[in-house]
Amino acid sequence: MPTFPHVHRRPTRRRTGRAGSAGSAGRRTTAALLTAVLLAGGLALAPGAGAARSVADPAAATTPVRVNQAGYLPDGPKRATVVTTAAEPLTWQLRSASGSVAASGRTVVHGPDAASGEATHVADFSAYRKTGAGYVLVVDGWSSAPFDIRANLYDSLRTDSLAFFYHQRSGTPIEASLVGPEYARPAAHLGVAPNQGDTNVPCQAGVCDYTQDVRGGWYDAGDHGKYVVNGGISVWLLVDSFARAKRAGTASALGDSTQRIPERGNGVPDVLDEARWELDFLMRMQVPEGKPYAGMAFHKIHDAAWTGIPTRPELDPQPRELHRPSTAATLNLAATAAQCARVFRPYDPAYAKRCLSVARTAWTAAKANPALYAPDSDSTGGGPYNDSQVTDDFYWAATELYAATGERAYRDAVTSSPWHTSADALTATGFNWADTAALGRLTLATVPNGLPASDIRRLRASVTAAADGHLATMAGQGYAVPIPANGYVWGSNSQVTNNAIVVATAYALTGRQRYRAGVLESMDYLLGRNTLDLSYVTGYGDRYSRNQHHRFWAHQYDASLPNPPAGSLAGGPNSGLQDPVAQEHLAGCSPAACYIDDIGSYSTNEVTINWNAPLAWLAAFSAERHRG
Repeated sequence: MPTFPHVHRRPTRRRTGRAGSAGSAGRRTTAALLTAVLLAGGLALAPGAGAARSVADPAAATTPVRVNQAGYLPDGPKRATVVTTAAEPLTWQLRSASGSVAASGRTVVHGPDAASGEATHVADFSAYRKTGAGYVLVVDGWSSAPFDIRANLYDSLRTDSLAFFYHQRSGTPIEASLVGPEYARPAAHLGVAPNQGDTNVPCQAGVCDYTQDVRGGWYDAGDHGKYVVNGGISVWLLVDSFARAKRAGTASALGDSTQRIPERGNGVPDVLDEARWELDFLMRMQVPEGKPYAGMAFHKIHDAAWTGIPTRPELDPQPRELHRPSTAATLNLAATAAQCARVFRPYDPAYAKRCLSVARTAWTAAKANPALYAPDSDSTGGGPYNDSQVTDDFYWAATELYAATGERAYRDAVTSSPWHTSADALTATGFNWADTAALGRLTLATVPNGLPASDIRRLRASVTAAADGHLATMAGQGYAVPIPANGYVWGSNSQVTNNAIVVATAYALTGRQRYRAGVLESMDYLLGRNTLDLSYVTGYGDRYSRNQHHRFWAHQYDASLPNPPAGSLAGGPNSGLQDPVAQEHLAGCSPAACYIDDIGSYSTNEVTINWNAPLAWLAAFSAERHRG
């Protein structure tokens, strides 16, 4: 059974590893790359697309007409990309399920798309606003995948993308009555054999001389590790999703009894219940009073050695270890606990008070230990998540403490930070677990606070300027993706979603429709309007990712285990080709085509909490019925 050593580096999630023979035996043979075949009317198949598709079906070829395979909103943009070398516009037809022509027009020649290496046209049928199922877009005799046009298009994705986190819970049974028998499993990592944790976990040698109860939380990704810095950005996004919806007057869709979780019906919004499962874990990772580095947060907890794949979590026999505290983890705890204090206050004042106490303690400890960095060498059994630039984390934590308390000491920490005025807080490639200044910027731009009005205007203008930059990037591409052509790195789909959140925030600040359209076109990319003609979200679209890297959702290696549940987001194209499967099958790929739906390709096809969290944020935003 192969293992996959993982390495995480700034700024994106990166891993290196070795796939053993068992993994090779479990993979289907990939067909040779399709060569570009010019078709009648100038349409061409993408050479990169066939490589990825061949894992699922070696005989399959993609259509040159690329759409959001889930569909489009009646009042939203409706655009498709057509792969063609034709120099002149082509005729397109929107056909209903019965085959009748519902609308027609001419494509716009876009030309070369740098990320995919394709010549492209764009077909825009946004003017068509009727609803229905089973539409196809036909260009010169070639049909797209079928899709719907309906107002409730994103309602199920809002639910499914958030349900991912219940599936990833550690320390509790995943109930068949909530997820179905295929995904049910016993509680894991509670010290019940063969598990050896997480209720009484020792530190690595030399780190501490006591044990800690660090049960609960979410498994980080396809492994059984739990990492404070990745948990931090993930839980922040879930809580921020609710806070944003509440400001917009649409929070009822995320409210109590909207999710299938054990806490439904308790009077607390379900998205906050889910976030609390992780927040409780993060607070358990705080070093106890009276111990060295009291108030700091342990950086991570995971198996002492890499766990084989597949391994059900309740059958994981590995010893578990706490890893030394870090400044970054401590500031993640401070930021998320302070956000908890602010957002949970109306629903559970006692819990909010506890969160604020933890946040204050963590902030004080981080100030006393401002340069305790997680080593990049700590990569046995789990990724290091090393980060030696923590001024952005200080800024993020200060903004959340200030937003929660209004206290001058935290405001001074905000305004004295170089990140407060830096143009680098919001970048073209997006924020991530190691680059968190943007989170502070978004909070200050949207949450009422006591900063001067001129400061608020400047902060909000920086958000809209960043959003305009993302829209400009999209306009220059054949597929309208909010990342540059060199942005197809490990977890590129999370860079897409995080940038789309900036665009959505600009919409909340201004009400300008171009920002909402930009968010919806970003969703189009994730759901099939891309060079692979593939939806990266399991269960959504005509063709979608289904063999993501995971130790329990591992049907490709063990037929008794399931594929990932609906709403799981694959990491996406990674031009670095940082795993053996990608190296074997994707050599020479264009950046946007460097993806393969194979469980062994952990550098293109893993799932993680910090990728599904922004998807859930965007799904909730996209599902809202447009007003005005």
